Amino acid sequence: MRKIKHIVMLAFVLSAAVSCKKEEKTTEDTTVKTDSVAPAKTEKIVSLNGAVTEIIAALGHEKEIVGTDVTSTYPESLKTTAKDLGHVRSVSIEAIMALQPTVILATEKDLSPELLEKLKKSGVKAEVFNQEFTPEGTKKLIGDLAKALNHADYKALEDKIDADLKNVKPIAKAPKVLFIYARGANMMMVSGTGTPVERLIKLAGGTNAVTDFEDFKPLTPEALIKGNPDVILLFDSGLGSLGGPQGVLKIPGVDKTNAGKNKKIIAMDGALLSGFGPRLGEGAAQLNALLLENAK
Repeated sequence: MRKIKHIVMLAFVLSAAVSCKKEEKTTEDTTVKTDSVAPAKTEKIVSLNGAVTEIIAALGHEKEIVGTDVTSTYPESLKTTAKDLGHVRSVSIEAIMALQPTVILATEKDLSPELLEKLKKSGVKAEVFNQEFTPEGTKKLIGDLAKALNHADYKALEDKIDADLKNVKPIAKAPKVLFIYARGANMMMVSGTGTPVERLIKLAGGTNAVTDFEDFKPLTPEALIKGNPDVILLFDSGLGSLGGPQGVLKIPGVDKTNAGKNKKIIAMDGALLSGFGPRLGEGAAQLNALLLENAK
């Protein structure tokens, strides 16, 4: 009888030990699983430049963008997911802060001194970058933004620029290209030297028709005739605001130019033509193809 009691007692002890072992293992497994799915930190980004916005999205952070400026037209999906703050020159610090951003990203050329000062005092992380309108400058901007977002892998974006630029083909005689920024017939500016569009025209194998002033000036018949472009270039939106190619041909002075006489009017997406973002090589190749087509 005593022997049977000993056997029962031993069985109970062994059973309890096994049960404890199972419970311990279950606890350990649960802990490991919980640790492995810890949520990653995300930002709430306000981007105040079109190229900056494109780079952020290309790096995989599009869903973190909560606000953009009016030049941020790509990717188009941002129209429904991010707040359009309007033109960066008129956006208020209050409108930016209402989005409760954790980081604000912009370029020097876009910000007014007043807004820059307010951003510095906002208490929110704000980084302002220098944007150079060259392939190397674009690559540097990509690297700077990747660093700001703690994003290590961005070489693919740089490689894409180089690969796309290789699609630019030589043009036997570089055409003279005049870029007109238009917002209807009563608001037209012509590009001189030093503009993003002028730099892209050169990358695409053309030359800028106007070289006697920098930046933009109001379009005049005299400037058109003096520049005598072979091709007139506009944004798609600008061409639309003038009623299409026929509207451009009605601009005083156009009929006296080679472009007007031969009806060489071309247009491209604004962000692609002047953004100098990840699609820089793509934009240069597209303009190059248009120039080659119009050289025939």
